[in-house]
Amino acid sequence: MKFTNWVVKFRIPVLIVTFLLLIPSILGYQKTRVNYDMLNYLPEDLETVIGQNELMNDFGKGAFSLIIVENMSNSDVAALKAKIEKLEHVNSVIWYDSLADVSIPMELLPDKVYKAFNTDHSTLMAVFMDISTSSEEAIQTVREMRRICGKQCFISGMSALVTDLKDLCEQQEPIYVAIAVAFACASMLLFLDSWLIPFVFLASIGTMIMINLGTNYFFGEISYITKAISAVLQLAVTMDYSIFLWNSYNEQRQKFSDNHEAMAAAIKETLVSVIGSSATTIAGFIALCFMSFTMGRDLGIVMAKGTLLGVIGSVTVLPSIILVLDKPLQKTRHRSVIPNAAGIAKGIVRIFPVFLVVFVLLIPPAYYGYRKTNSEVYYDMGQCLPDDIDFVVAARKLREDFNIASTHMLLVERDTPSKDIRSMVKEMKQVDGVKDVLSLESVIGSRIPEEILPDSVVDKLKSDKWELMMITSEYKVASDEVNGQIDRLNSILKKYDEGGMLIGEAPCMKDMIEVTDRDFAMVNMVSVILIFVIIALVEQSLSLPFILIAVIELAIFINLGLPHYFGQSLPFIAPICISTIQLGATVDYAILMTTRYKSERMNGKDRKEAAKIALSASIPSIIVSGMGMFAATMGVVVYSDIDIIRSMCRLLARGAVTSMLTVIFILPALLLLFDKLICKTTSGMKTISTKHSEGIAV
Repeated sequence: MKFTNWVVKFRIPVLIVTFLLLIPSILGYQKTRVNYDMLNYLPEDLETVIGQNELMNDFGKGAFSLIIVENMSNSDVAALKAKIEKLEHVNSVIWYDSLADVSIPMELLPDKVYKAFNTDHSTLMAVFMDISTSSEEAIQTVREMRRICGKQCFISGMSALVTDLKDLCEQQEPIYVAIAVAFACASMLLFLDSWLIPFVFLASIGTMIMINLGTNYFFGEISYITKAISAVLQLAVTMDYSIFLWNSYNEQRQKFSDNHEAMAAAIKETLVSVIGSSATTIAGFIALCFMSFTMGRDLGIVMAKGTLLGVIGSVTVLPSIILVLDKPLQKTRHRSVIPNAAGIAKGIVRIFPVFLVVFVLLIPPAYYGYRKTNSEVYYDMGQCLPDDIDFVVAARKLREDFNIASTHMLLVERDTPSKDIRSMVKEMKQVDGVKDVLSLESVIGSRIPEEILPDSVVDKLKSDKWELMMITSEYKVASDEVNGQIDRLNSILKKYDEGGMLIGEAPCMKDMIEVTDRDFAMVNMVSVILIFVIIALVEQSLSLPFILIAVIELAIFINLGLPHYFGQSLPFIAPICISTIQLGATVDYAILMTTRYKSERMNGKDRKEAAKIALSASIPSIIVSGMGMFAATMGVVVYSDIDIIRSMCRLLARGAVTSMLTVIFILPALLLLFDKLICKTTSGMKTISTKHSEGIAV
């Protein structure tokens, strides 16, 4: 009790220290860099990643954009090109007139070069920057190019996507976090028994959220997904701990005349409860750290840290605020709208075989939908953005005007014989969906010897080690067609140059698909194993982990299966994260009910009576917790225009409800069904008589 008494005694210093910690936390939050480029999280040993580094090191080319210019004369385009070339981080701009400075008559250039860069009303420029795709400098350069180009120009490429994504996130994040807080507050006002306590909860949780976000500074950077949802997610998953303390404090006030003694006892009881509860949640987030696509690790570490801070806040900051505001809190008490659960519990237990049938019937369609949803995800991040945003408009213009949906870069070793390069290019042009292969030779044509070209021209496409080529494709990034095309192009490349590399957004996305497919299986396995072990230790049982995980997994299957039946395609990262987050965050509902069921059975109650009491006692807490998570995450769904964030929050909201319902209706039925097995395989229950167990038993 030393710790609990210390918190009670030093409640004012605790609040002062917490307030002082907010100052560096706010500064840390403001200075934490946010990475908006998902390709940066690919493993470093992938050929596409190595190739991108080679492109940067040998050519000084990192970020890449295509600019579509409409209804502008050649002289004006040339002037525009000259302005873009003067921008600080622009390495080179390639247009069809890029060789004009060597006094080669344009009529000597091949017709296909002109057609590759021009249509009846528009022309195309390729811009290479000497900085990485998602750097602040690249984002600023895109903004400068848009300023220079005006409304007649449209800029595509990953840097343009990152720019629009960042602007949209920074614009919307404060608003939907505020909405999430408002929704969560409304939920707590409705379901809790005090008009003031929701605001106390939000003050305590909000403090821990800010400290969590501020300490991200020490990681150097976090992903935009982590930044976008971590505050909302931490609010949703740690709200339970505050509810535990408040309920415990009110119970202890009935036992102790002094509110300080009551709070000390409540902190002790809450600490025991939240350790087990938070362990499963943290395990779910830790499982994300096993992803080779390191964005999962990014989110996992931040949220594991946030959950731990939530536990600390619930037994230090929150008790201190409650004690300071005890009188107004007691004066603002009211009856909860949650009805007495005894009648509901009685009804569920009476017809429990019906819910066993429901459980069995739900598994096939839920699992089928779950598997189909996982195979129907999309990887093209452009799909996350609204249709009218600049990048999406530019990508659409590129497809309509030039029939280009993606662009690949080809690095060929410089000592590769010219005849092999010509043969390779010829073969690549025959690959389905390849619009053109642009190399130095294709630009200058056979009539112009490379030897007469100045170094300033050759260096744009050749280094000491590599020759750079560009392949334009009719197929969209992350589509089955472009992935097949990439396989064919790689096969041709390796035939002529074993050390050559095919890089760019589409090849990187293909690698991402393969990496995340492996990650999905790994994360699911790790999360189930970790949570199985935690439940086994908490419940001291070999059978209960199977039952509890089965219930929550059914909820996960339903949650992730519904998008298939609704005709919705999810961003690829959503199923990976949601499956483990939902398991870790909502299995607490099942643990809460199961622990009470065990206690009642060990106190001599028969299985049905124990199930009734466990249900009646657990339903209010489960509803408050589930609806709190639903409300907090649904606020983001209502407002956000970024589909990857909206989809993840929709799944979290629906996952809270599906887990809540399966625990309330399905779990008691399984506990009753497997009562004998539970008693035989659970510590402290082996001597319990099961001879009076009615109905179905094993």
